[in-house]
Amino acid sequence: MLLAAGRGERMRPLTDTIPKPLLPVRGKPLMQWPLEALARGGCAEVMVNTAWLGEKISDTFHNIFVLQPLSSEREKLSIQKQLPLRYSHEGVDFGGALETAGGIARALPQLGEVFWVLAGDVFAPDFVFDAEAVARFRASDHLAHLWLVPNPAHNPRGDFGLANALALNDAPEKFTYSTIGLYRAALFAPPWCDVPLGNPLGVKAALAPLLRAAMAQGRVSAELYTGAWTDVGTPERLLALNR
Repeated sequence: MLLAAGRGERMRPLTDTIPKPLLPVRGKPLMQWPLEALARGGCAEVMVNTAWLGEKISDTFHNIFVLQPLSSEREKLSIQKQLPLRYSHEGVDFGGALETAGGIARALPQLGEVFWVLAGDVFAPDFVFDAEAVARFRASDHLAHLWLVPNPAHNPRGDFGLANALALNDAPEKFTYSTIGLYRAALFAPPWCDVPLGNPLGVKAALAPLLRAAMAQGRVSAELYTGAWTDVGTPERLLALNR
């Protein structure tokens, strides 16, 4: 699931007419970078949630994303060019975004038991959506597996600790959640989440409380990612990427 429903308030006025996931980064719409990575990783299908100017996202990418491989990759990727896309139009259905957990709960009937979740406004061009990571996660009893990154200047205190491959609520040193993770559908059901399956009433719900509750029970694993990573949350960060 690729999260693309945010308003992008800190990006205004750029996002007054363009949804943040479509802002250009190095010659491509920002969310095209993770779509390409998902296609290269062999992902079978992607659910995209939208709200603010969501029709522009679906009008840009339609129902199939076609990977254009580099010339050196043509033979390797020749059978892996198309990535079907589905949309959960929260803005159309409920008048606005449902926050992360609310949006996932809305799309959950179409997501399966285990799925990736990532943000459409994060630039991590070297991240690999690895099938082996999915297999390890499936074999565990964890409810989520998070990729954490060294703290950027805008989040110096970090979000979660990391010890013995588990994410922690409290730790002397914390890292920033990259917004990339593997999730089990069970995290979005009782006792962790009380939003009904499919979120028919459009309840807004944040993800962090669910993760923190599961961390308290040792049910969230994590690892540190040190590749290129930028939360494209301000015009200044966008400009820096495009220099």
